[in-house]
Amino acid sequence: MAIISIQYIFTSANGSQVVFDLRLDSCTLDLLNDIPSELPAWTKLEFHQCPHCPLLKAETPHCPLSVQLINIVKGFQHLSSYDPIHVEVVTLERKVSLETTAQRAIGSIMGLIIATCGCPHTTFFKPMARFHLPLASEDETIYRAAANYLLAQYFLSNQGQKPDFELKGLKKIYENMQIINNTIAKRLRAATETDSSLNAIILLDLYAKAMPYVIKEALEEIRQLFVPFLVQGQTIGVSESSS
Repeated sequence: MAIISIQYIFTSANGSQVVFDLRLDSCTLDLLNDIPSELPAWTKLEFHQCPHCPLLKAETPHCPLSVQLINIVKGFQHLSSYDPIHVEVVTLERKVSLETTAQRAIGSIMGLIIATCGCPHTTFFKPMARFHLPLASEDETIYRAAANYLLAQYFLSNQGQKPDFELKGLKKIYENMQIINNTIAKRLRAATETDSSLNAIILLDLYAKAMPYVIKEALEEIRQLFVPFLVQGQTIGVSESSS
């Protein structure tokens, strides 16, 4: 089984480091990291379970996302949200580093974990996890999310299904994420006394809340970038069909 490795190295102002080595199955993009043998009560499925969660306690006694956040919570118990931190992300292709706040740095790794943890509502983000962009801006997130969703519609169309070019499904995905973020925040309040991990999820939720309302407006703002495709006679499809 081929493994995709993504390493996050967090260095605090005092020089202390926290390192996370995330391993993904290259085929399923499932997170393969080990979890503690003893799981805290706040990870139990029924503890602030999402109202739209399709999982059953008898089959899945613990929330998949909560379980994968245990080590994150432990690793950042000593940090507050706005503590300065240096984060370096190492993948096979490149290294990315930035000086930022603890909450933003933690939010970046949380976003990757959310996509790959096994929660049925977050699997739609797995392709974005495969091409992970650490510490993405709001504009980058909107572009990547829309591109990810529209590429999925291409594959659906190839299977004979009706594609959704109105992005209605994408809005629904982010509405579901708002529910997940809200309940995970309740779990984290029970899990940690500091606010860095909690505010990291709240920061991610700001994107989720804004997304359904700004998608079309944001995409319209970048429409000019696609002029070569839009000018009649210049698109590849038109050129080929008229030759």
